[in-house]
Amino acid sequence: MLSSKERAALRSQATELQTLLIVGKGGITENLIQEAETLLTAKELVKGKVLETSLLSPQEALEALCEATGADPVQTVGTKFVLYRRSEKLHQKPQQKKKVNPVRVGRQARRAAAREERERRNEYFRQTAIQNRKESNHRKEN
Repeated sequence: MLSSKERAALRSQATELQTLLIVGKGGITENLIQEAETLLTAKELVKGKVLETSLLSPQEALEALCEATGADPVQTVGTKFVLYRRSEKLHQKPQQKKKVNPVRVGRQARRAAAREERERRNEYFRQTAIQNRKESNHRKEN
């Protein structure tokens, strides 16, 4: 059951929605219920319309759809109605897939290789400098 504040927030969101469910002269059929289930799972908030040729009033259609899908009624205005059902699919925390940018990966690999090469070169020159100092100190002593 929705509280009045939740219902008011959903009504304000519903003003921008397009009408996706249409109840015709056939009334509430299995296909219409399946379509409502699909839409509620995908969007949570669904706006519908009852055509003039239908034998149902918008309030009756809304109640029948809510009973069949387990949704909550939000509002009926004229020939249109809005229903809501919380979708677990939309509220699941998405598994964070790390997007891989191949350009960035290549650049990072090149930078790491260049850094290793610099360190290797610097270590070589350090060792050479230490060796040269030892040799020069050894020559001075002799």
